[in-house]
Amino acid sequence: MGPWFRLAAIGGFLCVGFGAFAAHGITDPKAQEWLKTGALYGFVHMLAVFAAAQRFGRGAALAPPLFLAGLVLFSGSLWAMGLGAPRWLGAITPLGGLAFMAGWAALAWSRPKA
Repeated sequence: MGPWFRLAAIGGFLCVGFGAFAAHGITDPKAQEWLKTGALYGFVHMLAVFAAAQRFGRGAALAPPLFLAGLVLFSGSLWAMGLGAPRWLGAITPLGGLAFMAGWAALAWSRPKA
């Protein structure tokens, strides 16, 4: 579980930080929405990385990297736009959503550890 644990912990740290920044450091409602959405989706999926790395066996090995890719692409693009990056970056967001979905599909087709 080693690297997944550390990467998910870093991802969780970022989610809390961006969520707090949305609540206390940004006044633009659209930017707040992007930051909060990225934090919510990212945080849920970082918890899923912990669960997938510990509780699932064969077939679930793809879930943690897919969830982390989703964090970078989905949450990362929303956070970047919330901080002022160009809106064209939003074209990347759906790729992160697909990575999240692929991670859940990997879990759905995995076999639990005995």
